[in-house]
Amino acid sequence: MKLLRTLPTGRLLFLLTAVGASAIAVVTAAVALAGSGGSVPRSESLAQALHGALTADRPSGVSARITFTNGLVPGSSLAQGQVGSALLTGASGRLWVTNDGRGRLELQSDAGDAQITWNGSQVSVYDASSNTVYRATLPARHANSADTAKTPPSLSEIQAALNRLALHADVSGATPTDVAGEPAYSVRVGPQDHSGLLGNAELAWDAIRGVPLRVGIYAKGASSPVLELAVSEIHFGDVSGGDVSIAPPANAKVVDLPLPSAHDSSPGSGHAAPVEGLAAVQAAAGFPVSFPASVAGRARTTVRLAGTGDQQTAVAVYGHNLGAIVVAERKAGGTSPLAALPGVTAGGHRAHEVATPLGTILEWQLRGVSTIVAGSVTPAVAESAAADLG
Repeated sequence: MKLLRTLPTGRLLFLLTAVGASAIAVVTAAVALAGSGGSVPRSESLAQALHGALTADRPSGVSARITFTNGLVPGSSLAQGQVGSALLTGASGRLWVTNDGRGRLELQSDAGDAQITWNGSQVSVYDASSNTVYRATLPARHANSADTAKTPPSLSEIQAALNRLALHADVSGATPTDVAGEPAYSVRVGPQDHSGLLGNAELAWDAIRGVPLRVGIYAKGASSPVLELAVSEIHFGDVSGGDVSIAPPANAKVVDLPLPSAHDSSPGSGHAAPVEGLAAVQAAAGFPVSFPASVAGRARTTVRLAGTGDQQTAVAVYGHNLGAIVVAERKAGGTSPLAALPGVTAGGHRAHEVATPLGTILEWQLRGVSTIVAGSVTPAVAESAAADLG
């Protein structure tokens, strides 16, 4: 974690913006559900508790006070005297969600607020500590999928889905509990494959109307969550448009974060078949591609070419399940988000590293090619993969 000490807050925030987006996805689900109450609910099967949440009445709006925990970057990893962004250090704040799916999450810290807003087409993150807006356009939703979403799954369909999930994960029952004064159910889901660093994920929701009240992600062997978004006080009722719409300062820097497209998988236009296999990728890529048969004791399983033009990227997967390592190669150019980090030696050359309790990312540029190694693995394993790639 020492390698993160000198990273400017803005660049580190760029790397972790996806964390905020993941929390948004969970909180947005609250718009379809809601709750009130006080006591612990009666015991029910997990399928029954989920069915009750999915068939609950839609509230006119949700407003809440929340706490956000982020242990990916401990405070000791920040530069001395650097307060850091609310998205990096964790914070308390407020949440508003309308019944049409728009929302705002405000996190407050000594470094300044972080504002996360979303609607059906865009997610925007404003970090006051760096006066920067990070935004991403969401994939368009098809009309048929929207219509399907209006019909909740039946109890038998939910049970069938849980049975399929149980083939790959350990799933607890619905545990009656109390969260923020609301009767609630909680469930813990953990992988059966323990080759990665992920431990468990926990979700708690209101027992009467189903609103998510807490989501937490744990590293393997940890008793406290690495990431957690939890409601401490919640109210149901109309939310005004002004509560979910806030404009960043006019002089704020704007960074657009492209999201992958389901059809953006080949160097051609349209929806051409993807380029797959080592030989085909090497022939089609506009830069040298070098993926050995194995790295860090993991055999190469997949090679694919994604993107077009300057965004063209060759991707290889080594190993299986949570212990897999992903290697991405592309033509070098521009400044890497990791460039401000101190260097480490990996594979006989200098690289930049981000190590968290949930995984490691390594990046370096050599002979005109930029290489990224990422996985839910320790720094030692990632550096071993880099050595094999070297």
